[in-house]
Amino acid sequence: MRWLLVFLLACLLFNGLQGWLRKIGLGRLPGDFSFRLRGRDWYVPLASSVVLSVLMMAVGYLI
Repeated sequence: MRWLLVFLLACLLFNGLQGWLRKIGLGRLPGDFSFRLRGRDWYVPLASSVVLSVLMMAVGYLI
């Protein structure tokens, strides 16, 4: 249950930072989905979430 909550919070964070993340290349990876539902654009960053979590895990091991 905790992982589901973390994933949902990460998706909300990615939705808010979508414009900035696309400028640095995240959000255009294979496995990142965007769709329009009820007039609003939604963004599901599966591949970008994996990349960022691996980077954060590497930083955690270094510290």
